[in-house]
Amino acid sequence: MSTTTHPELTPTQRAFRAAMSNLSAAVNIVTTDGPRGPAGITVSAACSVTDRPPTMLVCVNRSSYTHDFFVENKRVGINVLGAEHEPLAMRFAGASDVTMSDRLSEPEWEHDCHGVPVLRDAVATVIGRVADHRSHGSHTVLFIEVEAVSSRDDTGGLVYFQRRFHALNPTELSA
Repeated sequence: MSTTTHPELTPTQRAFRAAMSNLSAAVNIVTTDGPRGPAGITVSAACSVTDRPPTMLVCVNRSSYTHDFFVENKRVGINVLGAEHEPLAMRFAGASDVTMSDRLSEPEWEHDCHGVPVLRDAVATVIGRVADHRSHGSHTVLFIEVEAVSSRDDTGGLVYFQRRFHALNPTELSA
């Protein structure tokens, strides 16, 4: 989610990155815990794959120090963020000096229910295990088989579009 220029990129890569900045995406904090220890990271590359069996995918940059935590722990929590979570998204994106231990020890995190840190007031939370993973280019795609789901419909969402966060307000449905 950086706006840093990358002179080493080819023109096609720069054009691709610019085009992808126009692909709005939900903002999530993906968490894990297990033999490697607890970790979390802000991602916008998470989506559903299928409902038979319920499966999501999450893309994690292989150069991220959290990468091996997800692969080795094999347990994941996908916490979909609301507009009020923008500061939290920035913290887990590495935009602060707050250590991982301190990030995950904040009171908004529940640690005892699912074996991974869960954001108490997330718009939605999906808990699962890494059923498979594939590396391609700079990222690893984690396929998460879903074990538990919770969601709220009383709040809006947080999306990433044109290299910035934006709040989405819930739409009133008419009968």
